[in-house]
Amino acid sequence: MLWDTHMHSSYSGDSSATQESMIQAAIQKNLGGICFTDHLDIDYPKEPELFLLDIPSYMQSVETLKEQYRDRIPVLFGVELGLQTHLAAQHTDIISRYPFDFVIASSHVMHGIDPYYPDYWNTHTEEEGYLEYFTSILENINAFEDFDVYGHLDYVVRYGPNQNQNYTYRRYSDVIDEILRLLIEKGKGIEINTGGFKYGLGHPNPTEDILARYRELGGEIVTVGADAHAPEHVAFAFEKVPAILKNAGFSYFTVFRNRKADFVKLD
Repeated sequence: MLWDTHMHSSYSGDSSATQESMIQAAIQKNLGGICFTDHLDIDYPKEPELFLLDIPSYMQSVETLKEQYRDRIPVLFGVELGLQTHLAAQHTDIISRYPFDFVIASSHVMHGIDPYYPDYWNTHTEEEGYLEYFTSILENINAFEDFDVYGHLDYVVRYGPNQNQNYTYRRYSDVIDEILRLLIEKGKGIEINTGGFKYGLGHPNPTEDILARYRELGGEIVTVGADAHAPEHVAFAFEKVPAILKNAGFSYFTVFRNRKADFVKLD
């Protein structure tokens, strides 16, 4: 049974879902377990308070529900850190102070702007915007290492002017390969994020080609998450995941507990 280890609740600024509703959805979908990874995006543009996370309250809520549901489904405690290079020391301090099971690093803001906002595309062509996004990931990995996987590696295509109509791994393979090699060198993983299907891309984030390339280069760590912000999106399109992973060369997926990787064989 697959685990959904990328999900958000009302502790994230872009979700109103209760944690209990997300857990119940996971039980209904017969998942092997879940991990909450609510957003912490410090210094977020336009709305700097939006993605600040009350970690003590969040942690207490997860721990309470973990105990409440311990006979029905495993519930883990994670976080999705929105990286920016100038926040590296602050992030290192935060991660050292809390017993996270799992830390997803992600790029939402690059050089002061999130490509979610149309403003970004007013000053970038699609190709320029995608290339700057991938370059910013390299900058972040070089500045900060205390994470387990890099999330939705090609998140930017969700919001590009033509989404993935003109986007392929091969078009950006030089910089993407550099990202993948650096992650592998540092012992970090990537995720298969099925949110890409929810956004109408017809592919996960990152694409199947990137997952296969990560494996080809020697990458071993791949987690699974739907990036759900509401109960109805828990395990979204998970029926596609086993075939995608097997085609990419994986016979397992990864779950992190206490920041340690556990490799779970695919059914």
